[in-house]
Amino acid sequence: MKIDIEALEKNNDQNELFGLLVETLAHLRSPDGCIWDREQDHDSIKKNMVEEAYEAVEAIENKDYQSLKEELGDLLLQVIFHSQIAIEKNEFNLSDVIREIIRKLYRRHPHVFGDKNFSSSAEILTSWEEIKKTERKKNPKKTESIFNDIPKILPSLHYAYEIQTRASRMGFDWEEPGSVLDKIREEIDELTSELKKSSKASKKNKENDEPEENLVQIKDELGDILFSVVNLSRYLDIDSEECLKQTCNKFIRRFNEIEKLAVSRNLDFKSLPLKEKDKLWDEVKEKEGK
Repeated sequence: MKIDIEALEKNNDQNELFGLLVETLAHLRSPDGCIWDREQDHDSIKKNMVEEAYEAVEAIENKDYQSLKEELGDLLLQVIFHSQIAIEKNEFNLSDVIREIIRKLYRRHPHVFGDKNFSSSAEILTSWEEIKKTERKKNPKKTESIFNDIPKILPSLHYAYEIQTRASRMGFDWEEPGSVLDKIREEIDELTSELKKSSKASKKNKENDEPEENLVQIKDELGDILFSVVNLSRYLDIDSEECLKQTCNKFIRRFNEIEKLAVSRNLDFKSLPLKEKDKLWDEVKEKEGK
């Protein structure tokens, strides 16, 4: 197989280009193709799908649309790669994949392709959940739970958000943000109580080289706090993942600055007492006006 790169650059027919991409991947998997590509299976490349998706999201966040174009291509490659592997194993083919998503779009948009009428996004999402519930009943490998198809590989904050959003669509939600704040305070109080128990037993456990007796409870209360915080951010229509990422970036920026300050003053940052480090931190915050 030979690819005319000059002709490729001038070709704007998306059907032809898509077909060429499918043909290229099939060739790479063939005996005349690439050893590495032939060796791969669904499991060996499954992490690539996640990585490429994250890279695409990062390009969106950076408003780097040149990179987004590239990352979307990488994602598309993963779809075709898995489909080619499935063809070779007689599992399904790319036409099956495309046909399935068209069916799903048609089925889940009765207000566009059918006779349903909705006046808001909320009504559409409620309908969406009902349709998905019906779909789950027809799939023997899925339960009827509304949480069934939330990927467990999602980052925990996003996972919590998806769980809460689906519960909300079923009418199980807070009525106002003050109640969520009260819940957060309640969970903090419960964690505080567990930490007090832990501090009393800590000395004894360390002497006997034993783990904290109530470590399970502490982890449980920490999880409850995080879950409640995600609930608040969701209620306020704020992305908790984005909030935490911004704070992480802010911490990195400030930490780098206090290290630079220490170097500029001929101080060994690592050996500085914590109080001195805090002073540098406050100095950086003051410069930022925060």
